[in-house]
Amino acid sequence: MNVEELVRDSLREQATEQPPAAPGFADRVLAVRRRRRTRRLASVAAATAAVVAIAVGVPLLDSGKSDVRPSGDVEQHSDQSPPRQEIAVGQTALAAYYTWRTVPQTRDRGIGVRTYWLLDPATGRYVKDSRWAYVAVAPGLRTAAVLEQTLPVRRIGLLDLATGEVERWIPVEHRVGALAYSYDGTRLLATTYDENPDVRGKVENAKGGQDWGPAFAQSSRTGFYDLDVASGEGAWTGVASDRNDLSRGDFSYSRTGDEVYARVIGERDGMQQFYDLDGGKIAAPADEKYLRADVGARLSPNGRLAALGLAKEVAPGKSYSSIRDPRTGKEITKVRGGDLLAWADDRRLIAWERVTGLDEPYQARLVVVTIGSDRIVPLSGVQKQMYDELKAWQPVFARR
Repeated sequence: MNVEELVRDSLREQATEQPPAAPGFADRVLAVRRRRRTRRLASVAAATAAVVAIAVGVPLLDSGKSDVRPSGDVEQHSDQSPPRQEIAVGQTALAAYYTWRTVPQTRDRGIGVRTYWLLDPATGRYVKDSRWAYVAVAPGLRTAAVLEQTLPVRRIGLLDLATGEVERWIPVEHRVGALAYSYDGTRLLATTYDENPDVRGKVENAKGGQDWGPAFAQSSRTGFYDLDVASGEGAWTGVASDRNDLSRGDFSYSRTGDEVYARVIGERDGMQQFYDLDGGKIAAPADEKYLRADVGARLSPNGRLAALGLAKEVAPGKSYSSIRDPRTGKEITKVRGGDLLAWADDRRLIAWERVTGLDEPYQARLVVVTIGSDRIVPLSGVQKQMYDELKAWQPVFARR
């Protein structure tokens, strides 16, 4: 048995050890509790898997070239950018995407405004919906939590994606500017702000002119709500803005939901600060210590692999990112893709892959990349204006 087969067998064994997802709401809640009780056992298995992977060597890439025919669970539209029809791989779908424009308020200050296209589960097509300033899609692709224009707002909507109607409003005392679901979809994290967090300022561009860009101002973030989705009930926790926060310092749940984190400006890119649910600063959980806040994929579904990014381009249109042991930070292997966005399963990820060289304008497309393979599967057409705020589209992923 060769090196590649050893790794594939190891990954396959890891996947078969995982219990199947429960279909019902109550079952999902019980599953979360069981996972919390067995976290220590899972960490032992994760360490063992990492040792196996490291022992057999890296980066373990095959000799395939680039595009291959997709497997049966891949829904691709490689001629569409932005996509008009559903894009999905494994357990993950492109649930929505948005475009961005800046509305000037003064000569040097503006407000960023999003326009969303949401996946209609009945037709499999993306439908424009300009009512919302912020959208988070729940696992299962049936419901989205939404915020109205203009941020921050005093109520959260729960939108039925099939009908396009808000089923229920959750009123809040502290104004909300961002939303995120827990991994199991039973809880909703709402970041609160005193002012609009999408403040934009003038920044110098590569041609010596000026464009709109993020404002590196003191954040107006005030804290977060931890809400039960079924009842809408929960508590608000005040968290003072850190001097190293961006103007938008949204919170997200940790994998277990026992902690929250936000990206901050620090000594290294992608720095993250964790907090307990009472708002106190804490160390990162053991399996999220080495993650980056600016790499969307984070932990694999089984929690045993970490997408760290740190992309390295080895040839025009060909880059690799690091896959690591989440508890030690040691690299296990590399995988194709310059920006790892979401895990499709325990071996595949969705990524932006650059199609132009470093000396050319940045253009990229969504692709599927696989651990242990050098091949990619294109999912979308090429986005030719990645940095044009009027034309670029930004993906929003959710588990289906």
